[in-house]
Amino acid sequence: MDNYPALIVITPLLAALLAGIAAWTEERLSYPIALIGLAVSMFAAFKVLMQVITSGTINYRMAGWAPPMGIEYTIDLLNAMVLLIVASIAFFNLIASYKSVEQETSDRAGSFYAIYLLFVTGLLGVTATGDLFNLYVLIEITSLTSYTMVALGDRDRGPLASLNYIFIGVIGASFYLLGVGYLYLKTGSLNMVDVANILSGLHGSSTILVAFILCMLGIWIKMALFPMHVWLPNAYSYSPVAFARIVAPLMTKVMVYVMIRLMITVFGLDYIFETLNLSEAVVWLATIAVLAGAVMALAQKNLKKMLAYIIVCEIGYMVGGAWMGNQLGMTGAILHILNDALMTFALFLAVGSMVYKLKRVDFIDLKGLFGKMPWTMAGFVLAAFSIIGVPPTCGFFSKWYLILGAFEAGAYHFAAALVISSLICAVLFFKVFEICFFEPMPEGHGHEDSSSHVAIEEAPLSMLIVSGLVSISLIVAGLYSGTIVNTIILPFLQ
Repeated sequence: MDNYPALIVITPLLAALLAGIAAWTEERLSYPIALIGLAVSMFAAFKVLMQVITSGTINYRMAGWAPPMGIEYTIDLLNAMVLLIVASIAFFNLIASYKSVEQETSDRAGSFYAIYLLFVTGLLGVTATGDLFNLYVLIEITSLTSYTMVALGDRDRGPLASLNYIFIGVIGASFYLLGVGYLYLKTGSLNMVDVANILSGLHGSSTILVAFILCMLGIWIKMALFPMHVWLPNAYSYSPVAFARIVAPLMTKVMVYVMIRLMITVFGLDYIFETLNLSEAVVWLATIAVLAGAVMALAQKNLKKMLAYIIVCEIGYMVGGAWMGNQLGMTGAILHILNDALMTFALFLAVGSMVYKLKRVDFIDLKGLFGKMPWTMAGFVLAAFSIIGVPPTCGFFSKWYLILGAFEAGAYHFAAALVISSLICAVLFFKVFEICFFEPMPEGHGHEDSSSHVAIEEAPLSMLIVSGLVSISLIVAGLYSGTIVNTIILPFLQ
């Protein structure tokens, strides 16, 4: 039990090695190896969360080396929750993706599973580590595997989307690493807690200010905060479905977690909100991001592209809440990490099922889909309602905290942006519903039974079961929002 924090990260890493070997020797073993590795990681993440809730923060020293020289995993309520989110989504997505991988990357399935596991390892390591340089290394593991996955997707546009992603990702990583270098020059340490203790007496230093700006710019690029979002829409739209379903819910949310971790644990909220007084400027940037993402989504004629721009909008929600400067806003931002991960996962599960049956998800291809794929569309509708913010789905409750935080901070423009973006999302999704329900399927698409009704041609059962479970979880998470806030978020913030 003492080694659960290490098992969360090491298990998928070892599974990636074994899956990679199996890809060369006995490829059919790669999938069960990946599944077992992620199952163990998810179980360990659950046990760690329960332990943190009951006993407090866990400090795990890798190889027994004490910080600040050694690398320490510091797991508190915040990252324990995020670890369970990452491990669970990775595991359930792998169950749902078996058929998709066979369809899209059948000739490279073993390699796909190995890279998939390395991507998950990177995300878990980023979430667990308490070391600034180790954080950079793990971010780059996550990024490198992302570049590869995107290039494995659409054979015409995937490689170019990956190249664009590489250029911008390298810039973001360089900013962050340079910021860490400035911190090391001033503090002589890379351990987050140790750096924070030293920085408490250096708030007037221009070196620390430069380090803070560079680190934030790097993380904002990695999370695709508008206007640094240009890599995201094509990367998410042209990657393989099995990867899009995990990168869309997790990559940006983990980077939001990293931003909050740097704000609270390393630089300190007093430095950010009192010494620098940057709250108003960043909340305005988040407001623009929310509105820009929603408006750009309106212009799309492809479902995956539309959802990608909605993610840009959702990033603005979390950044604005975190920078509001009050407990309500930060509570809404942290709760939205969980809720948006579930909502986006549910949406991309449904879209993955559509791609599996239709091959394309331009709006024109979605006609008559309620008749052809009713269960898939039921999950899509529930996820859409959660994105819009319809109670009792989880999306409503995090937006409620964000709006309350905005009113407490006097950021009425941000509250207005939340309401406007929700209305735009309602327009977007009801436009899709209209196409899928009222417009008849074109001739030659699908089969018709003797009653002239479109015959049901649903996605495979593995996809439907996972989609159904995740869609139901949107309501469960909504109904238990108060418990999550009182058990995990508020104790962490206090």
